[in-house]
Amino acid sequence: MFLTFSFLISLSFLVTFLLVPPTIKLASKYKLLDDSKKRPHPAHTHTGIIPRAGGIPLLLGIFLPLFIFLKIQPLATGIFLGALILILSGLWDDRKDRSPYLRFFINCLAAAIVILGGINIPYVTSPFGGIIRFDNISVDLNLLGLGSLYLSQVLAFIWIVWTTNIIGWSGGVDGQLPGFVSISAVVIGMLSIRYIADPNQYYVTALAFLTAGSYLGFLPWNYYPQKIMPGYGGKTLAGFMLGVLSILSFSKFGTALLVLAVPMTDAVFILGKRILSGASPVKASSEHLHHHLLKLGWGKRRIALFYWAISFIAGTAALSLNPKQKVFAFLLIVILVAMLIVWLNFFKKLPQKTVSPRG
Repeated sequence: MFLTFSFLISLSFLVTFLLVPPTIKLASKYKLLDDSKKRPHPAHTHTGIIPRAGGIPLLLGIFLPLFIFLKIQPLATGIFLGALILILSGLWDDRKDRSPYLRFFINCLAAAIVILGGINIPYVTSPFGGIIRFDNISVDLNLLGLGSLYLSQVLAFIWIVWTTNIIGWSGGVDGQLPGFVSISAVVIGMLSIRYIADPNQYYVTALAFLTAGSYLGFLPWNYYPQKIMPGYGGKTLAGFMLGVLSILSFSKFGTALLVLAVPMTDAVFILGKRILSGASPVKASSEHLHHHLLKLGWGKRRIALFYWAISFIAGTAALSLNPKQKVFAFLLIVILVAMLIVWLNFFKKLPQKTVSPRG
């Protein structure tokens, strides 16, 4: 079993790694580029011209090995279709920045596809004992010809849309995103092995390791100094896959929240700040944690390693802690990160502009 999953993660690594160079040529040919002079963006931290379109090798790295070496299942087909929509819309955005509201709608569409494919959150394990069920609460929509809508489906939709949108916000510096996404996917995969007796769980475990291998294969090209960016498609694919996998792997919210504590806390703070100031919650800004760390004088490699380290520590804890302990560990990380964010935003005098980024 270990050799099988090692083979899959190695194969997805190689597929993505080898497909990046031709993707860079493709991005240059079709102007899928990020030129900091022609496409100014408040969230950008790079200078010069960097190819985008990283979502192409990332998608193929996950699903080519899956469809070649494992039986095609309806559930996987739904996940692939949702992922494909995100990558295609991402390439469209890579060509020219699109409306954030349109991008949000497309992300919702991708989530709806996997929900219609059967993914839902029937229950969660309470950290204080027992389970809380959501599959026995529904709204009758027969008058609209839609059958019944279950709370388990609504919660799954909200969770996947949330992760799809906010994980990419923590991908602002070289190597930051693929590193912590790989770690998170490995942790989810290792936890799902505990339920490997279920034939469907074997498939989910394989998908988790393929996701980890694909983003790991992208990392050498994206690490400082980056040769290619994940692009909007690569970022949303990361959040989409982690959201779906955290539901399917029985690890649910506890583990996902723990390993993604830093980007989640940063996202909640940014959303709260935007709403309180009357700004659009989907409007881009340069107020994320990595932006403040750059202003503080941190290099891009240091910031990436910081995110990786927190994800690794949290992931290691998730493998050994019970549900109640995971809640306390999550709250501890959130409090520490929130204190850092508040200090950087309100008590630490930072330069008005981001310093010239260094590695």
